[in-house]
Amino acid sequence: MVRAEMGAAQLKVELVWSPQAGDVRHEHLLLQQGCTIEQALRACPAFAEQLPRLAELKIGIWGRLKGLGTVLRERDRIEVYRPLTVDPKEARRQRYRAAGERIVSRHRPLAGKTRA
Repeated sequence: MVRAEMGAAQLKVELVWSPQAGDVRHEHLLLQQGCTIEQALRACPAFAEQLPRLAELKIGIWGRLKGLGTVLRERDRIEVYRPLTVDPKEARRQRYRAAGERIVSRHRPLAGKTRA
């Protein structure tokens, strides 16, 4: 946990990022009130290796894209998104070719299969 200076009002935030597929990292930060996303990222030693790529990364709070100058609030969850390596539609096509059968989504029923 990264700590803020003593005596200043503090807020707790969580930082989550994935440097590569299958590797998700979490850090809990204790920062000063009025801290921005960029200041939080620079204050986290575990995130230091990602700082040179900061301009090309997309960053959000609780799943909504935000700018580096966004002021943080108590219990915010900063999420750093890395660029996609494969288009999601193309990845689905590749899985279909490998499996040799139709991949049915678990999230919605097939057309015409609903009960009347």
